[in-house]
Amino acid sequence: MNVVLYGATGNSGSRILKELVSRGHSVTAIARNTSKIPTEVTAKQDDLSDVNTIASLISGASAVISAYNPPPDDTDALIGVTERQIAAVKKAGNIRLIVVGGAGSLEVAPGVTLLASGHLPAPYVPLATSHGKALDMLRASDINWTYFSPAAFFQPGERTGKFRLGNDELVSDADRQSRISMEDYAIAIVDELEIPTHERARFTIGY
Repeated sequence: MNVVLYGATGNSGSRILKELVSRGHSVTAIARNTSKIPTEVTAKQDDLSDVNTIASLISGASAVISAYNPPPDDTDALIGVTERQIAAVKKAGNIRLIVVGGAGSLEVAPGVTLLASGHLPAPYVPLATSHGKALDMLRASDINWTYFSPAAFFQPGERTGKFRLGNDELVSDADRQSRISMEDYAIAIVDELEIPTHERARFTIGY
């Protein structure tokens, strides 16, 4: 499959890139700084600031995966990026867009999100708020989108291949811990790419 991956050098993006390559997909890896992109894939530079540039880069792709992570001091940059990505995929022929999302909008009780619960550490609140706005934008759009929320603790770790998927509720284990490695997250996002089961929907993952 011909896949465009934005944010290919980031924590989650680099692991998604590795998973895509291991499964034989043809990948165009896009980042602001391409020096860290492996030589076996096509590398392109872009900062997601222009709709026409994005549309040109993704034209002809089977799908786009966005692992874009906004600056810590300007998390609402995600809003503008999401708006431009929506416009670009429409311009390029309504290519499928799969987004690496956030956990803050997942429910921890009926009608109560992790963000609204007050249990999210303060440093994560701005990014969680921005991710929630981006998800709302995708839901209001008419493109073929998928938003993949990680567990509450989303860190580098082992590739186990053992995890559980959910929809809008935070996935927790028997000890009420919600966590997933970036390596296992990468497995699940490429699974979704290959066999779509959450088109125009959000889903999530955890152990």
